[in-house]
Amino acid sequence: MPEPERRWERRADAVLGIAASALLFAMMCLTFVDVVARYLFNSPIRGGFELTELTLLVLIFAGLPLVSHGDEHVTMDFIDRMLPPRALDALVRIVHALVAAMFFFLTWQMLIKAGRIAAYGDTTDVLRVAVGPFVYFMAAMIALTAAVHVFKVFVPGTRRASHATT
Repeated sequence: MPEPERRWERRADAVLGIAASALLFAMMCLTFVDVVARYLFNSPIRGGFELTELTLLVLIFAGLPLVSHGDEHVTMDFIDRMLPPRALDALVRIVHALVAAMFFFLTWQMLIKAGRIAAYGDTTDVLRVAVGPFVYFMAAMIALTAAVHVFKVFVPGTRRASHATT
């Protein structure tokens, strides 16, 4: 049976992963139908480009906490071989703390921007979809990513094995 403290992490990963997969599938279907409608019937989907843009935005920012939690971001492991394990662990925690601070700063800036966009009532050009909620979503996902990095500072996990060849 999985450890109770890790069970919630697996559930959160599953929910975000399923949501990201569903968004990617929806975007793929939209693009397929738009291309078929455009070339066979000379009638593209109205606002298809905007829907693709917004879906891509949600997909990228929903995936950000997943990538950070799973340590699936791009890494360079040349320092790993030079440092002893304790020093490497300390360095990894420091980097997570710095990344968390940077993401919290980005969250603050994104919230300011979202407030301005929402106050102006900005919408997309064709479908007139309000942009503000999407920017607030971006801020929320950046904040969640920052929280993941804070979690990694205080709760050491097993680091992902390097896939690089030596």
